[in-house]
Amino acid sequence: MIERSSKRERITQETSINLELNLDGSGNSQINTGIGFFDHMLNLFAFNGKMDLKVSAKGDLDVCDHHTIEDIGITLGEAFKEALGDKAGINRYGTFYVPMDETLALVSLDISNRPYLVFDCDFKREKVGEMSTEMVVEFFRAFAFNAGITLHLKVLYGENDHHKIEALFKALGRAIKEAKFRSEENGIPSTKGRI
Repeated sequence: MIERSSKRERITQETSINLELNLDGSGNSQINTGIGFFDHMLNLFAFNGKMDLKVSAKGDLDVCDHHTIEDIGITLGEAFKEALGDKAGINRYGTFYVPMDETLALVSLDISNRPYLVFDCDFKREKVGEMSTEMVVEFFRAFAFNAGITLHLKVLYGENDHHKIEALFKALGRAIKEAKFRSEENGIPSTKGRI
């Protein structure tokens, strides 16, 4: 089968991002965004999705973390879509629950080429580490809309914001692992004949 990988670069007046993604990797990652907690989340995402991911980003963190996190979401989504190619043989759908101590999170997705986001989670803290909690939904939105996936994320219950965010990133990785799995027997996973 053809290797599913992509290299993307995004340079604006606010950010400079270099990203490499291999959908059929082993979960290795090298992440440097300048935002420690976000680096940790992307490492967990790659590991749980069994994808190799390299991200090197320089952004205007003296302003805030918004541009860096959103632009990485855009770039990762573009790389994901490019790496999937024609989507032949993939499972297409993925759903996964992840418990983390008192928290339980659910991610369900459809690699549909119909981008949509449902995000059902509230945070108590303004930041976890140096990552603004309001940027969690912005990352997932940027990723979903540029990857062309329908993405539903929900924290069913929980108290600790670190646990909530971590469970969501892990669950996203696991759901993608399920959805990207391919078999030559599957063909194009749509009655339309294309996605």
